[in-house]
Amino acid sequence: MKFRLSLLLFTTIIPFFTRAQNMQQLNAAEIKQGLEALNVTGSVLYVAAHPDDENTRLLGYLAKEKKVRTGYLSLTRGDGGQNLIGNEQAELLGLIRTQELLAARRMDGAEQFFTRANDFGFSKNPEESFKIWDKDKILADVVWVIRKFQPDVIITRFPEDARAGHGHHSGSAILAREAFVAAADPKQFPEQLTFVKPWKTKRIVWNTFNFGGNNTTADDQMKIDVGLYNPLLGKSYGEIAAESRSNHRSQGFGAARQRGSSIEYFTPVAGEKANNDVFDGVDFTLKRTPGTAAIQQLLNEINKEYNPADPSQSVGKLLKLRTFVKGKAFKHDLLDDLILACAGIWFESAATNPSYALKQPINVKVQGIARVSPAFSLPISMEETNSGAAFALLPNKFVSQDKEIATTNIGIAQPYWLEKQHPLGYFVVDSLSKIGLPENGPAVGAIFKIKIGDQLIEKKRPVVYKYTDQVRGEIYQPLVIAPPVTATLSEKAFIFNGNEAKNITIVLKSFKDNTTGVLEPQVPSGWKVSPQKIDFTLDGKGDEQSVVFNITPAGNTTGGSLLLNATVDGKIYNKGLRVINYEHIPVQTLFPFAEARLDKVDLKFAGKRIGYIAGAGDLMPESLKQIGYEVVNLTEGQVLSADLSGFDAIVAGVRLYNVNDQIKSMQPILMKYVEKGGNLVIQYNVNSPLKIENLGPYPFRLSRDRVTEEDAKVSVLAPEHPVLNYPNKITDKDFDGWIQERGLYFTSDMDKKYTAILSMNDNGESAKTGSLIVADYGKGRYVYTGISFFRQLPAGVPGAYRLFVNLLSHKK
Repeated sequence: MKFRLSLLLFTTIIPFFTRAQNMQQLNAAEIKQGLEALNVTGSVLYVAAHPDDENTRLLGYLAKEKKVRTGYLSLTRGDGGQNLIGNEQAELLGLIRTQELLAARRMDGAEQFFTRANDFGFSKNPEESFKIWDKDKILADVVWVIRKFQPDVIITRFPEDARAGHGHHSGSAILAREAFVAAADPKQFPEQLTFVKPWKTKRIVWNTFNFGGNNTTADDQMKIDVGLYNPLLGKSYGEIAAESRSNHRSQGFGAARQRGSSIEYFTPVAGEKANNDVFDGVDFTLKRTPGTAAIQQLLNEINKEYNPADPSQSVGKLLKLRTFVKGKAFKHDLLDDLILACAGIWFESAATNPSYALKQPINVKVQGIARVSPAFSLPISMEETNSGAAFALLPNKFVSQDKEIATTNIGIAQPYWLEKQHPLGYFVVDSLSKIGLPENGPAVGAIFKIKIGDQLIEKKRPVVYKYTDQVRGEIYQPLVIAPPVTATLSEKAFIFNGNEAKNITIVLKSFKDNTTGVLEPQVPSGWKVSPQKIDFTLDGKGDEQSVVFNITPAGNTTGGSLLLNATVDGKIYNKGLRVINYEHIPVQTLFPFAEARLDKVDLKFAGKRIGYIAGAGDLMPESLKQIGYEVVNLTEGQVLSADLSGFDAIVAGVRLYNVNDQIKSMQPILMKYVEKGGNLVIQYNVNSPLKIENLGPYPFRLSRDRVTEEDAKVSVLAPEHPVLNYPNKITDKDFDGWIQERGLYFTSDMDKKYTAILSMNDNGESAKTGSLIVADYGKGRYVYTGISFFRQLPAGVPGAYRLFVNLLSHKK
């Protein structure tokens, strides 16, 4: 272990060779970029709170211009944000944003790390963040990443005060500074020292900024011009940054390419003083390691003699260099990757099916090629040890073997941070070795041994699944190892109206042939389920079967959990299935616990036919359908041309006025619908950018006011108003049990024709009265609400259902 630790400074996952599902063949310019990077040592760690917080231009500059090992530590995975491309929320959104960050890193060349912190939503101060996260746990994670990554310099994105604009942001700066000190102290988190050693970073600085109307830069701060042009890559770092940032599609962060000089500013936080430059006193050359003169001389020859028209000419000296650096601190992974790239070697192990059940053997095709000229003199051979495939690689001759890999000791492919139930603030991860990792290692790994001349290079690659799509061409996706059967519920929460029974459908899916078993639901004490169990048989792999249980609330219990257990071959499985499929990230398959929340609520209805205009994506239509509404999803064309008078209410999905270019044409139609007696409910929008200026029949503005404490006191301003009395009487109890927040982007400067219904505020703040406003317009009613119904209803919050039903119910 001591030997491995001594190599940590140089033995890295090099940013030039990022991990994608398929093996990427480097072009001649990228090889040259890598050869130059062999001359560089050292590392820089950037620290912030969320996906998209990072300065991608600076990361690209550090990784591809300075060629130092560059990392981004995001405390969270962005689970608490909003989703502009779909309806995934919470952990599912965190999965999407994790993959978007990894895609961004493939563009800018940095590495990605995380802590266990869960993004629980907007936080107004770091004290709240630390309380919910459990500060010591997250501080330990930051220390662990520093001790493993061993940065020479740490850079934070945010300051420690209110200028950061978010409690997670300022919290990330505080944790970075405290971890900077703690990582060097052997008395801090000593349990880590079995695997890593204390690490003293030279300094920590803050990368100041000028955005959001907040300029924290100054002429006397340290500066770096990161707007340089890299002729090898044919791009400036502003262009690379735009490509990187544009991967954050779920947040709508598509960015224009920037060209030309761009100055970044830095101010000291702690550590050794820097007089002129962030990197003062840091030696990024091989000279920082004694005894490297001969290595440097050979590297100079390799770089000077490199022929981009025939990179294979460099293989001989690269192999000689490999002999020189054996047993020494060096970028061994990068060197091996460059040797393979210069020899034009490509290889992979691809499964013939996208998924396999536990303990099933995997059928694979092991393939390879060495794209060198016939004159290449060194013999090349390859074997894949897990399958037993072996062959010689003759110049430009493609080889392929059908093999089988055993999976006896392999578990299901599940994101490691979602393997266990977790509290609000952090994920439960038992293995210290997983802390910081952006994702799991491959479900099934292939170990390739490539022999070139007399030297053996070993590389581990994931076993992948690939297929050819008629439109998109060759598609790679992660291989899935699944339980033999999954039992999937349609909702995360089910609402029962009083003691009325409800049929709940479960979809069983088999991941192997001839799956026979028993499905047994568990319901809260006093509730009844019929039948008590269902026998099932699924003949073929991939077969699905829907089964229905009738559940009846009873007794004094208002709610609890529905748990599903499927017994197959004497073993109990309790997993559902969820697949997230977007073109810009690899397919994400996970197996959440097969459970749902059950709640009783006393609901009265007035009107049942709802029109829903989708915005940025939410689960409101499904939530409304399950309590009995007929929900029609309206297209823009239907709004513009159909007769809307048959709808008891029309609801605008979240951020409709931010994302739909046709809202300017739809708005007059919607106002006419209200004027003639309709009921229009607009859910929250952010205040910029808006597609139109006036969202309602009378003026109001959208502010940035929000109430993030989900248990914040709610006061009634208009107790006699119909939305609090018809058809359900809203009481203080209806604001119990809410999740994540009360609401966001409340209204301000309302016309007097609007009635403010509620008042609420976070601790120590002034009352906010813009969460729910209502106005009569013509014969109808207009409602705007910043209350986060889009979170509350899918989570099964009874009081939120009662209030939203009232908003949909208009006495005519």
